[in-house]
Amino acid sequence: MMDILYTGPVPADRESPMTRSETSPSRAQHPSPTQKPNTCCFCWCCCCSCSCLTVRSEDDKRGRRKAQETKLEPFPWETCPKPTMEEIKQWAQSFDKLMKNPGGRNKFREFLRTEYSEENMLFWLACEDLKNEINKSAIEEKARLIYEDYISILSPKEVSLDSRVREVINRRMQDPTPHIFEDAQLQIYTLMHRDSYPRFLNSSVYRSLVQGGSRSSSES
Repeated sequence: MMDILYTGPVPADRESPMTRSETSPSRAQHPSPTQKPNTCCFCWCCCCSCSCLTVRSEDDKRGRRKAQETKLEPFPWETCPKPTMEEIKQWAQSFDKLMKNPGGRNKFREFLRTEYSEENMLFWLACEDLKNEINKSAIEEKARLIYEDYISILSPKEVSLDSRVREVINRRMQDPTPHIFEDAQLQIYTLMHRDSYPRFLNSSVYRSLVQGGSRSSSES
């Protein structure tokens, strides 16, 4: 039996595959060369240059600049007479004697500045100043400023403290006292004693003091 080949017209509902592909609404649409890109996208690639990312970047910069602003007034250098040779020698014998002497603190602070760790001395001095405060409002204000300048992780002058000490300070900040930073002050004092003090004794700052004191003694 022979197959019969149909040669009649194609029905209207039987479109060719080519026709369907040309008229399908799901066909990819390519933007024209003059079409502007969206001002904001959700791509995560590094090459994205959306305006939303530019705005966010500017906000981040302003936030970092604000965080780097210090709250406390710069602590002044202590006024004191020129140290004697006897005092200079005592500073090498005991860190306690160095820290109890205004001239010794000034010279040690000068050395810490060369090591970019002056904030340790500034924090210690600020705590000493707070201990002498008796006005409650002044205590609260100074405690807040010390916290923002030296305890907060957002501060560029944050000192190195362990988590236990930080937790104690955070609890006490609700009702601060003149001794709120006592544990932190001791920790920084110990850090300066063990870490910075030995280098200070071998530094040009201290050697120049010894040489200058020796010349003064010989001349007199």
